[in-house]
Amino acid sequence: MRHFYLDIIFTLIALAVASWWGFSHGGISGLVTALSITAILAVMEISLSFDNAVVNASVLKHWDAFWKMIFLTVGILIAVFGMRLIFPIVIVAVTADMGMMEVMQLALNNPDEYSAKLMAHHAEISAFGGMFLLLVFLNFLFDDKEVHWFDWLESRLAKFGQVDAMSVFVALVILMSALSLVDDAHRGVVLIAGVWGILIYLGVQVVSGMLEGDLEEGLKEQEAEHDAVTYNPSAMTTSTATTTPAKEAGSAILRGGIIGFVYLEILDASFSFDGVLGAFAFTDDVVIIMLGLAIGAMFVRSMTIYLVDKGTLDEFVYLEHGAHYAIGALAVIMLLSMKFHVPEIITGLIGITFIALSVWASIRYRRREVRT
Repeated sequence: MRHFYLDIIFTLIALAVASWWGFSHGGISGLVTALSITAILAVMEISLSFDNAVVNASVLKHWDAFWKMIFLTVGILIAVFGMRLIFPIVIVAVTADMGMMEVMQLALNNPDEYSAKLMAHHAEISAFGGMFLLLVFLNFLFDDKEVHWFDWLESRLAKFGQVDAMSVFVALVILMSALSLVDDAHRGVVLIAGVWGILIYLGVQVVSGMLEGDLEEGLKEQEAEHDAVTYNPSAMTTSTATTTPAKEAGSAILRGGIIGFVYLEILDASFSFDGVLGAFAFTDDVVIIMLGLAIGAMFVRSMTIYLVDKGTLDEFVYLEHGAHYAIGALAVIMLLSMKFHVPEIITGLIGITFIALSVWASIRYRRREVRT
């Protein structure tokens, strides 16, 4: 429960602000409406993003305490205010050639027009987020994992992962196919947005690989120097110290770092696209949208830390699999939403179903292990 104390306090404050905002704009009925919609949006965000929490936990469990703290402090500010409030405003400002303050005034005073301008670029946003999430799923699917959930499928697909750039090839094929869902006038911008989603994912992977390679090379050199210094030819003995300060520092960076932090923030952004756009199906009030989604984002962050601290991913071996399959489903839904309306409840139920099935399969796996 201690993991969620701050979330509960934040929720009470957010609901109080929503009540005040609703009452000031519509009296008692406005208050009730604001409270109910805020609660619905919070639940929707949590249900849509639980798989995000699982994937975040799979990365975060290797990090040290410092980067976990950064994830919970700076990361939550970016998630709540950056992605749930500022990012939609930036999209409207850039695409409509308006100033930021002008768009903020439009969002507060004329939410219908603001919503229309944002939704006009739904296809580009879905293409960007969908391709990023699709690559997250494909790279997991093609990875030669020690544990397979659907062994008959994953063991065969792992062979495709041995082919260089297979996930990028599949993602580009799917993107080109998805362009048929978009009218001719918007295919160019949708294609560019989808390619940017792929490039951002690859860019994070490239920089991460370069940094890890440099760090590992540097650690080997420093360990060699350390061994040369501590080696005593006359005594024919070496120091019994197994960990140097440089190795400790390098390991700390490898367990976290700015690249890993950026990766998780982009991943969260890709998830938040669906929630932000879906929120406009309930209300055009950007204040209520931000409050509801912010509550959900806070709980998702705490669920991530809870999963890490409790070792849930180790206990439920297929949970990470279920989360990635849910991510793959969300990526496909985002691409389909460029033409078809997919209710948010469908998206949420698909994610929850994959998570529930993976938990059930994990329990069965654990029972079999105990019997053997």
